[in-house]
Amino acid sequence: MEFVKNQIVTLTIEDMGTNGEGVGRVDGFTLFIKDAVIGDVIEAKILKLKKNYGYARIEKILEPGKDRVEPVCPVARQCGGCSLQHLSYEKQLEWKFDKVKNCLERIGGLEHIEEKMEPVYGMEDPYYYRNKAQFPVGTDRNGQLITGFYAGRTHSIVENTHCCIQAKINQQILEMVMEYCHRNHITAYDEKNHKGVLRHILTRVGFQTGEIMVCLIVNGGKKKLVNLGQLVDDLKAISGMTSITLNINKEKTNRILGDKIISIWGQDYITDYIGNVKYQISPLSFYQVNPAQTEVLYGKALEYANLQGEETVWDLYCGIGTISLFLAQKAKKVYGVEIIPQAIEDARQNAKINGFDNVEFFVGKAEEVLPREYEKHGVYADVIVVDPPRKGCDETLLDTIVTMAPKRVVYVSCDPATLARDVKILGEKGYQVEKVSVVDQFGHTSHVESVVLMSRKDK
Repeated sequence: MEFVKNQIVTLTIEDMGTNGEGVGRVDGFTLFIKDAVIGDVIEAKILKLKKNYGYARIEKILEPGKDRVEPVCPVARQCGGCSLQHLSYEKQLEWKFDKVKNCLERIGGLEHIEEKMEPVYGMEDPYYYRNKAQFPVGTDRNGQLITGFYAGRTHSIVENTHCCIQAKINQQILEMVMEYCHRNHITAYDEKNHKGVLRHILTRVGFQTGEIMVCLIVNGGKKKLVNLGQLVDDLKAISGMTSITLNINKEKTNRILGDKIISIWGQDYITDYIGNVKYQISPLSFYQVNPAQTEVLYGKALEYANLQGEETVWDLYCGIGTISLFLAQKAKKVYGVEIIPQAIEDARQNAKINGFDNVEFFVGKAEEVLPREYEKHGVYADVIVVDPPRKGCDETLLDTIVTMAPKRVVYVSCDPATLARDVKILGEKGYQVEKVSVVDQFGHTSHVESVVLMSRKDK
């Protein structure tokens, strides 16, 4: 059967794709359909056709699948933030476990991997868990100032001040900022003509400390925000308000934050804890957004490292030292490597405020620092921990890890596909998978974190 764009078809959803979209077939032709769940019988409109598959949109749900639930958020379908809110949380966890398992089997070439996988670590409450938010500011069709989140794959803002996965205090903060802007005729930044003032509103909340940060990202300097003292007075009345800053970003770019921070009131950072370790967090710091599950994730990494107190450990892609300091509680010496200088400054400060003197940090690419320190200074490793970005580890780095021959490699991953690829490479070079744990850091989204323990095969 020949299909055409805008054609309405009826089908049953049989599977879920890697981004959580429903997968169904009509006369053997595969369609990917956002917001559909397994078991749904739907009418769908075809949006785009490729040679062997296409994309469609739900027009009508004829019969809901047994795992379909009503999203808590009224704009969940339009907003690009939560792609799985219509799926029961139990089923989300099952799907994420399978996603990691399937990648390790198909890409990693590992057989019977499920036998080495622990049950998935889900959240007690998968709502209001994010400690960081970046809200774009724009205008609606009537020219009114709005804030919310971008609709999926667009820069069109879905107006929303109450997000069900962000810290609850954000709603009050956003309403105060919007009220101030209306009162003082502060304009929204327009990325087409590079005019306007307010680009984004960034918030961070210390879940353990209760400290709150508000950072306004501005296309220009402080003078652009007239009567700013009014807003500061409102914000500082919020219990826990600790830091109010401006971030200057005059660039024609999609990058949210510029490099310059101006302190307006209070400190230019907040603090929070993961477990017993205290971290100092600035507007520019990378810090895990779900502190409760991060403690679970890092706890698994520490458990898998199996430190007895005499080991030398390398933590690659260490950021502000979050995992490094967790490891330093049990290791003799920890070396952290990160390419971003500001992150390493934060890491050194975090080591200082926790009183760790057994940690040393290097700025640079892990694939360059590690060979240099190993070859020139003879620094070896009993355990290497990697927590790379989505693209996974550089192949040169994997070669160096193999050359250094640590007893254990602990791989923390935010992308099961690149994890599986790297696990396969390490497997071909003498390392075998011992354990895998899947941790849900990002409930109601398709993202998943995992930790894999690999040990050197006895020769």
